[in-house]
Amino acid sequence: MHRYLYPSWARLALLLLLAGLGWATPALAQDDLLNQLENQEAKTTTTEYVDATFKSTRLISGHTVQTPGQGTMVFLISHRFGTLNSGAYNFFGLDQATLRLGFEYGLTDRLTVGVGRSSLEKTFDGFLKYKAIRQSTGLHAMPVSVTLFASSALNSLKYNDAFDHTLPRRMAYTYQALIARKFSADLSLQFMPTLVHSNLVATNQDHNDVYALGFGGRQKLTKRTSINAEYYYLLPDSKPNGVRNALALGFDIETGGHVFQLHVTNSQGMIEKFFVANTRGNFFKGDLYFGFNVNRNFTIRPKGEFRK
Repeated sequence: MHRYLYPSWARLALLLLLAGLGWATPALAQDDLLNQLENQEAKTTTTEYVDATFKSTRLISGHTVQTPGQGTMVFLISHRFGTLNSGAYNFFGLDQATLRLGFEYGLTDRLTVGVGRSSLEKTFDGFLKYKAIRQSTGLHAMPVSVTLFASSALNSLKYNDAFDHTLPRRMAYTYQALIARKFSADLSLQFMPTLVHSNLVATNQDHNDVYALGFGGRQKLTKRTSINAEYYYLLPDSKPNGVRNALALGFDIETGGHVFQLHVTNSQGMIEKFFVANTRGNFFKGDLYFGFNVNRNFTIRPKGEFRK
């Protein structure tokens, strides 16, 4: 049997090819390692901010750390029916609805101003909201976002008694620090230490200042739906007589520019003066108010126009 012998030039080419492959493999591995080191260095020398901790400026009743953004206006409709245990005569609460209409506007990406009007006690309210700290990774990483919130509310009911109901006595004020962390794409939690000051209280035994610790969170179910929870624990030394801790459970649906928020809660009011400092319903005895929020965003001025 005769063996086929490769020509000398063919054997030389084969040896060069094998040698080239042997040298290329370490070179490719070295390039991959350098790329990984460069990416890691980039992550530690730049700051990446965490976005969309929540999908709305409202968790359920209360605010979230989110702000609308510069030049964006939010039109908010908040609606609460009466308690479900009010019976068939009141159509299980449908005959006892309360409503709040509100507008929020982003002066900057961090600063928001808002106004609203509630049918409960015919209350007008206004607020300022400032995102002081943003959660971030990389250089100067920050584990949480912090938004500061301050509001005032005016009771505009007509009174026929001789009691002093002048303008200062009709006012109530709220101060909050909203502290939130987005743990993953699906889970966000928020802590809300709160002070509500009322110039006029129901009895001489009640305190003008009510302190509460709020807790809330959001868990995504799908790309456009989530479940929310919110709870405000009133500190015993400042808790008014007959007032309970506010508890709310909700379900959010996002549809483009709209966010629909469905919820049940033991609080009838939709601003801090009511749901923090004046919740009367017993959640576990059927004093449940079914309600919803509808959020619609409008771009009033594109960001570039502010620089002209």
